[in-house]
Amino acid sequence: MSDSCEESPAPPYADARYRGRVSIPVAPADLATALRDRGPGYLLTTTDGRVKVVTVEPDAEPGGTLHVTAPGRGSLRNITANRRVTLLFPPVEHHGYTLLVDGDAEAVGDDLVVTPDSAVLHRPAHHAPADGTGATGAPASSTACGDDCHPVA
Repeated sequence: MSDSCEESPAPPYADARYRGRVSIPVAPADLATALRDRGPGYLLTTTDGRVKVVTVEPDAEPGGTLHVTAPGRGSLRNITANRRVTLLFPPVEHHGYTLLVDGDAEAVGDDLVVTPDSAVLHRPAHHAPADGTGATGAPASSTACGDDCHPVA
């Protein structure tokens, strides 16, 4: 396997005003577009120090919320104790970006409605192109994390 990788450019919904920075905000309304680019993801809930992970395919709703259909009793139980959740969507291509969405969840029957408060496209710095540029052709991250991250909201 080669040490280099194909460049994975920032998606078109990434706000061009922030190119050249480690973080590239994307309007919350564009989260639906970010989800369309991906397959199933994972809902992470926690309570009592234990993390529960289930596969989900949320739908973006008008107003920016995400509807998660029937995540299961364990996830529903967890959010009664702790509404904070993370949705994780793996990269769609080798060395691409992981989409991470943090927010608060509310049970609606057997479903969840997640109100995102942040979302980020993330990949480790060593997955960036071998020429040392980030996804936008800008220098890779100069932050303490050293990774190639792009906020979505």
